[in-house]
Amino acid sequence: MFNFKNVKVGSVDLDLTNPRIARIMDIYPNPTSEQIALALGSHSTEEESNTGPSYNTLVQSIKTNGGIIHPIIVNEKPDGTMIVIEGNTRVLIYKEFSDNQYSGNWDIIPAMVYDDMSIEQIDAIRLQAHLVGTRAWDPYSKAKYLENLWNKQHLTTEQIVDYCGGDKREVTNYIAAYEDMEEFYRNIVDEGEFDPTRFSAFVELQQSRVKDALVHTGFSKADFAKWVHEKKLFPLSTVRALPRILRNQQSKDTFIRSGAKDALKVLDSIGQNPSLDDVTLSELIRSIIKKIAHLKYSYVQDLRNDEENEEKELLMEAKDAIVGLCGDIEPN
Repeated sequence: MFNFKNVKVGSVDLDLTNPRIARIMDIYPNPTSEQIALALGSHSTEEESNTGPSYNTLVQSIKTNGGIIHPIIVNEKPDGTMIVIEGNTRVLIYKEFSDNQYSGNWDIIPAMVYDDMSIEQIDAIRLQAHLVGTRAWDPYSKAKYLENLWNKQHLTTEQIVDYCGGDKREVTNYIAAYEDMEEFYRNIVDEGEFDPTRFSAFVELQQSRVKDALVHTGFSKADFAKWVHEKKLFPLSTVRALPRILRNQQSKDTFIRSGAKDALKVLDSIGQNPSLDDVTLSELIRSIIKKIAHLKYSYVQDLRNDEENEEKELLMEAKDAIVGLCGDIEPN
């Protein structure tokens, strides 16, 4: 059960297990309030936040409305300690407004106060609020939390999916990507230089064709992490083209020397039909649909069985690009 209360901002503690804050605590065991603010996104811009309202937008909204619309969620322990389960950023904003003596009452904040919630209840609230809610965590923070549920709290992937929706493959890919990033990337960057925005590259790494390409060409996950750090794989979506790049000696040499963008230029120059440059996207798509519709089953079987087929790799890249574009243009 919970009660709606107006609680004193100074009486509630931020949740240091929040993945955004925990990320900073991996670097600074005793973070300052400024470092916590950075972790919660206080220096992000509207353009940098595509998973929900940016910090600056939230600040302006709270200031304009004179408070918050949705109450925070607090867990009150038997000793009277109150921990913020959902709403750390809003509490931080209230504290900043109070410290700066902004006009208004920023010492009291609306809250749904639960009595001594279990870990399972807390996890359910976090998952609903931040994995499928309007204030989604960034992908790295999501993965950090999922890995905690999987390895430390021993939830099954089925239980995690029941909580937050989605599918089992996405959950397992996020957990594996987080583990790879922690093992191979964190160890090669200097303290304070760990960049969680590189996480998407490690998600792409979980595709079997990308991992197989590394193995077949004599590279490792450690090499992959080094490429990510050196920005050889930039933009990060170029990971999808890595199998093609590594298979061709000329493009592989170019990649090792100067990165994926230049390597793709090498591949594009090989066998490219200049007459296609002026063809519209819709014309190309219609042609591709027609071609696929007339493929013989034996040819499809050959593609399935040939792991080294360049056309197969191009199809996989095209699929990723089309799925990504469709996701961008579909209404929310």
